[in-house]
Amino acid sequence: MPARLPDFLGLGTQKGGTTSLHQCLNTHPQVFLPACKEVHYFDLQPERSSSWYAQHFQDARSEQVCGEITPFYLFHPDVPARINAVLPEVRMIVLLRDPVERSLSQIFHARKRGFETLMPEDAIAAEPSRLQSGDPESLQKHSYVSRSRYLEQLNRYDTLFQQQQLLVLQSEQLFSDPESVWKQVLNFLELEITPLPNTLPRANVGDNQSLAVSAALRSQLRNELAATALGVRERYGFGWDWA
Repeated sequence: MPARLPDFLGLGTQKGGTTSLHQCLNTHPQVFLPACKEVHYFDLQPERSSSWYAQHFQDARSEQVCGEITPFYLFHPDVPARINAVLPEVRMIVLLRDPVERSLSQIFHARKRGFETLMPEDAIAAEPSRLQSGDPESLQKHSYVSRSRYLEQLNRYDTLFQQQQLLVLQSEQLFSDPESVWKQVLNFLELEITPLPNTLPRANVGDNQSLAVSAALRSQLRNELAATALGVRERYGFGWDWA
């Protein structure tokens, strides 16, 4: 049997519900996912061979579709071309969360994991210089506002792939109307409709620290990300109350 490679990818966004989606897909008998959620082949390990990548899917049954979810894929600027070179016909799923709340959630996630020592206001102020430094770690871990500029990221995929290869969904709807989102995902992957777990897993959830963020900082972020929110509404037909 030839080596298996993914039929679909979960591209992101970080702090947008990808871990919950991973856990849901893992319950579907027609889906095979690697033991590790984030393989990081196309972003952090592109020098590895496709045969190394294929080893993550070697236990898939012939009737299963293979996939993996790595949220850094959406943001890393080199990933779309790398995916296109290896998997030109792959299907891709994107979950987009309120860009302001996503940014704040990433900051507190980074502080919790020890990636960030600055307070939210200072971390956001430091972001441009950190990213301009070219430090790969900052690109991954300190890209708070930049990762929430969704249209720039999606444009890179739109130039290389057919529209029907990309499914863009609202993160909040995954939790407010999970059955609807689940059916969209399964239809997109051409899989049988199966029931969701009785309780949708809310994986990798923060501890609501963002609720204590000042109104001024939240207003600043809304101003900075207003064009993104408007563009998402115009392009994909969903949005957030503040935009």
